[in-house]
Amino acid sequence: MYDLLNGLRVVEAAAFIAGPSCGLHLAQMGAQVIRIDQIGGGPDFRRWPLAPDGGASLYWEGLNKSKKSIALDLTRPEGREIAAKIATAPGEDAGLFVTNFPAEGFLSHARLSALRPDLITVRVMGWPDGRPAVDYTVNCAVGVPAMTGPAGSDLPVNHVLPAWDLLAGAYSAFALMAAERARRATGHGREIRLPLSDLALASLGHLGQIGEVAMGGADRPRTGNDLYGAFGRDFVTADGRRLMVVAITPRQWTGLVDALDVGDLVRPLEAELGVSFARDEGARFIHRDRLNPLFEKAIGARLASDLIAAFEAKSVTWGPYQSLGDALWRDPYFGAANPILTDVTHPSGGRYLTPGAAATLSPDHRRAPQPAPTLGHDTDEVLGEVLGYSSSEIGNLREAGIVA
Repeated sequence: MYDLLNGLRVVEAAAFIAGPSCGLHLAQMGAQVIRIDQIGGGPDFRRWPLAPDGGASLYWEGLNKSKKSIALDLTRPEGREIAAKIATAPGEDAGLFVTNFPAEGFLSHARLSALRPDLITVRVMGWPDGRPAVDYTVNCAVGVPAMTGPAGSDLPVNHVLPAWDLLAGAYSAFALMAAERARRATGHGREIRLPLSDLALASLGHLGQIGEVAMGGADRPRTGNDLYGAFGRDFVTADGRRLMVVAITPRQWTGLVDALDVGDLVRPLEAELGVSFARDEGARFIHRDRLNPLFEKAIGARLASDLIAAFEAKSVTWGPYQSLGDALWRDPYFGAANPILTDVTHPSGGRYLTPGAAATLSPDHRRAPQPAPTLGHDTDEVLGEVLGYSSSEIGNLREAGIVA
C-alpha cells in the first residue's frame, strides 16, 4: 500500500471482480474504501476458491483487502436509506461511489445525486442497455473464444482469466480519479457508466482487430500456440521441459538464432523465400511451418539448463511452462523474494503470501497489504464517524436487524 490517496474516501457497493478490484486498486494507493455489504454476505461472499475447510472465500478476501465493511439489510427501506447516506456523506474528499447495482435501482445516480449534487458514480455494467452480463458471456459474444485454441478446431475455447473484469476494475479506478480531478476544478459530479461489452469492443479495436475484420473481410483464424503475427510458440527440450520462446523485435530474433546456432539453416530459407526474418516479423509468422521444425529440432536436442544459459547470454525472450505452485515455491520472480508479497493472516485463518500494490513508486515505501475485513467489522465505526450516529442510535439499528 501507498499513501498517495490518503484522505480520499470511496464507497463501494459491488460484487464479483470489476467493482471490487476498482476499490482494491484505490485502497492500495491509500484511499479509505468502505464496502457496503448485505448482512450475511452478497452473491460473491462464498465464491470459490474456498479455504481448505470449505468455509471462507479466498476470492472474496483477496479482492477486499485493506477495505472497511459495513453490513446492512439492503432488502429494507431503512438499510437502503443508510447506504445512500454513506455514499453521499459530506466531505471534500468524499462523494466517490463505485457500484455494479442496477442503474435504475435504489442506488441510481439520479437518486444519490439529489442528496449530493457533486457525487461521482462509477457504475460497472454488463451491456449498455442494462442487461446483465459477466466477463465470460461478453467474451464469447465478442468472438475471443473463436480465435483461441487449436488450429482447425471448430469448438470454442474459453479463457480462464476474466480479462474484461480485471481491465474494468483498473479502468474504473482511472476514470474515477479523472472525474475527481475535474470535480476539483469545476465542482461538478457525474456518472461514469462502464459496460464490459464496450470495454471489450474498445480493447479489441485498440489492438487493430476491428480494422482487421473490417478491411480483411474475415475473422482471425485460430493458430494454436503460435504467436499471431510474429514468431512465438512452445517448444520441448531434450529433458522434457516445455518453454515458451518469443521473437518479436529484430534483436529478439537475432539473439534466438545465435543462441541456438541455427543461422546456417535460416539464411538459406530466407534466400529461398526472398524474405528477411530479422527485418520482417510478419514473415516469421507466415512461414512458421518452415521455421518451427528447425527450432523444434534445435531446442529438442539440448537440455533445458543449457538452453536457458544460452538464452540469457543472448537476451532471448522466453518463459517456462510451470504451475502456479511451482512459480510460488521455486521461481524468485513470483515467490517470497518478490517485494510486492507479504505473509499476511486473513479472516479465513490462513496465512499466505499476499500481494500489495503491483507498482513500485520510488522513492515511496510500499507498505504491507492489510487483510480484508470480516463482514460488517466496521459497521459501528462507519455509522459513527461518517454519519455521526450516536451509540444509542447504532444500538437501536442493531436491535432492529437493520445493521450487523
